[in-house]
Parts: sequence; C-alpha cells; structure tokens
Amino acid sequence: MELYQLKTFVAVAEERHLTRAAERVFTSPPAVSAQIKALEDELGVRLFDRSPRGMLLTEAGSRLMEEAERTLASAHRLRTAAAQLRGSAQGVVRFGTVSDPVSLRLGQALVTLAERHPQVTLQLHQGLSAQTLASVQRGELDCAYVMADRESIEGLELQRLSAVDLVVALPTALAEAHPDATLEELVGLPWVGTGPGCVMRSHLEALFASARREYREAALANTEGAVRSMVASGFGAGIVRLDQAEQAERQGELKIWRGWRAHTWLCWAALPAAQQSSAVAAVKQALLEAWG
Repeated sequence: MELYQLKTFVAVAEERHLTRAAERVFTSPPAVSAQIKALEDELGVRLFDRSPRGMLLTEAGSRLMEEAERTLASAHRLRTAAAQLRGSAQGVVRFGTVSDPVSLRLGQALVTLAERHPQVTLQLHQGLSAQTLASVQRGELDCAYVMADRESIEGLELQRLSAVDLVVALPTALAEAHPDATLEELVGLPWVGTGPGCVMRSHLEALFASARREYREAALANTEGAVRSMVASGFGAGIVRLDQAEQAERQGELKIWRGWRAHTWLCWAALPAAQQSSAVAAVKQALLEAWG
C-alpha cells in the first residue's frame, strides 16, 4: 500500500467523480481507477459504488476513509517533524500572483508553509503574467504564479503546475443578440483585452489573426481576473479561463462562445535555484506539494 493510493482514495471520496479526483491528484482518470482497484484488491473490500450521483462510498469505504485520513495526517506530521529537525527557513518572500487564489491552491500552500516555516512571510502582489515575470527577472519579486505558453524562460526557473483552458466569454446581452455568432461576426464585436505581452493578449491576437483581422486595443483590463468582471459588466467579449467562465455562466453573469478554445499553463517562476534564498525554496516546496 502506498500513500499516493490513500490520497487518491480520499480524493475520489470527496469529489465523487473520477475526472475531478484525477485533476486534484494530478493524474489521469484511468490511473485513478487503477489505483482504487489495486487498493480494493489489497484490502479485500469494495470501497465505492457507482451511481448516477457519482462514486459513492460503500459502508466499508466510509469506515476505512477515516483510517486513510488518519494515516495521511500521520505522514504529514512526520514530514513536518523532519522539516523542523532540519531547521526552518525565515524571511519575507515577495510573491507575484494572478487572480483567484482559491483555484491556485495558494491557501493550501500557506497552511503547509506556516506549519513548517512559521518565520517565512509572504507579501502578495497581484498583476498580469507578463508584468509579474518582468518583475521577477528584475529582482523586484522573488517568485510568482504566472500563465505562460513557453516551456522555459531564459534566466528563470519555470515549473509547470497545471494546464489551463481559455475560452471566449460574452456579456449576456451580446450573446442573446448574436446567438449563433460566427468567428467573423465575433471579431466585429466590442472586446476587453489585456496589455501587450500578456499570454491572454497573445491568444486574443491569434484569434483575430485566424479571422484575418488585426486586434485593435479598446477596453483594457489590468488583471486577468478583471477581464471576467468587465465582460460580465457588458464592456465587451473577452478571453477568460474556462473554470472562471463556467462559474460566471452558472451565476448568469456571462455566456461562453463555444466556437473556440485555447490552452496555456499555470506555472511557478523564480530565479534559478542557486540564486534562491532558503525562504523562497520553502515556498516552492509548499506550492509543489499543494499541486501534488
């Protein structure tokens, strides 16, 4: 039995869905299914029943869930004790971040950081990915969450954390006025963009180029999260992260145009490891653990 199998067991129990559990433990649905099957075989009991409501714990699964959580908690305490024996880092870390810290798992990382390194303090600075990257390169920030298409950036350590889907979001009124808008019609609508160099701006320009049109800057948002707010307020169409767009659509704030989707990456960026302080290294470790 491996700890990762117990983590997967807990994830499926809490999410009740193989795909969502796979995203949470950073693997594929078939791998999650295989891990659950291996755990059931080793324990000799069925842990889940499949139903229209998803993956539901059996009676045996519910009782073993408590043991799994206790085992994982014990493993966490063991790692924490080892970290304390090694000595805690200390200092202030200037951390750049894009919006929506909940989906960025920043809270989870902060809890781990506080347990292991209570002398490390984070100063959060929110902004566009391009501006944040430049600040890290200039030494104005120590590390950052950014969205980036590139696998590497010269002079920086770049760790990919999660794939990010991008979609076109429309104000509700615009979507109702153009229910079956073509790409050619779409690029003729008012738009909300971000500044040059931002990954969302590059995808917006690529979208216009696919329609043989040049994007001309109009309404400008100063953060990626502000694009969603401005679209919802009726300023115009915009490119938004899929998770944010789906949440806003459920709340009746905007509509997703289904004719286009692009992909980028959420990354952690910092100066090379040799130039990182022990406090930055501690933040990095907490973040990578939060992302599995």
